[in-house]
Amino acid sequence: METPTLLPQTPAVEEHPLQPFLPENARLLMLGSFPPQRKRWCMDFYYPNFINDMWRIMGFLFYQDKNRFVDESRKSFKKQDIVDFLSEKGIALYDTATAVRRLQDNASDKYLEVVRPTDLQALLLRVPQCRAIVTTGQKATDTLCGTFRIPQPAMGGSSPFETGGRPMRLYRMPSSSRAYPMKLEKKAGFYRIMMEETGLL
Repeated sequence: METPTLLPQTPAVEEHPLQPFLPENARLLMLGSFPPQRKRWCMDFYYPNFINDMWRIMGFLFYQDKNRFVDESRKSFKKQDIVDFLSEKGIALYDTATAVRRLQDNASDKYLEVVRPTDLQALLLRVPQCRAIVTTGQKATDTLCGTFRIPQPAMGGSSPFETGGRPMRLYRMPSSSRAYPMKLEKKAGFYRIMMEETGLL
């Protein structure tokens, strides 16, 4: 009697666990790819992995203190301080996928299969003052450029485009993940140019 061949199990589809963060005054929309697995979260918000440097980059840029949003004793981030900061500055957050499959048990974009991309045009309707989008990783950049049929800007660069009669600019930033081999201060330099050009810094 032959032993049946076991087919590899298809990874489960994950639905996005967070609602878009969309302040009424948002002028900049930051788009990642998809949140990491819950086991990697230290807070219930965007960029929740304690070894992701997004909130250290923001602290470094806006407060000259990379630990401004870090709660070292709890190995977490100060969520309410982050929310207040984003609301004051007019920075919105979401991701370019609302459903994915993880092809490996890690947080790498490389192994994310986008099952359902975000309806970015509908999202932009909810932030009418927004004139710039930043993607914070390669998968997010690929998805956005495919949606709007625009060429990818160089790392740290930007490209103009238009959607729904609204002039926009896409900024492509280095990933805030430590898996991306670049010092925090150098990454922050790219983000500084974008924040200055959008009038947020």
